[in-house]
Amino acid sequence: MAWIYLAIAAVIEVIWAASLKASDGFTKPHFVAVMLVAMLATSWLLAMATRHLPLGVAYAVWTGAGIVGSLLVGWLVYGETLDTARMIAVVLIAAGVIILKCAPA
Repeated sequence: MAWIYLAIAAVIEVIWAASLKASDGFTKPHFVAVMLVAMLATSWLLAMATRHLPLGVAYAVWTGAGIVGSLLVGWLVYGETLDTARMIAVVLIAAGVIILKCAPA
């Protein structure tokens, strides 16, 4: 169940980041509200995951998945650049997350 909490937390982390961008510097209150709710939800789910997973592993997976997801949302939704260096970085981050997931806890 801890890994499910962590996966949901990572998705919500991406929602938080996308809402931050969409808030346009906190000038759009509805996106600020989504961002605040997402921050609370992702933090709570991360806390639930760390009850059964090592902190370093849970945090690394959470941030890694958040980085990759946010980069993809930036590219797909906001038209941000996804050059070769960023794609290599995403692959390396994803590889690290997979290795952490497969390593014995």
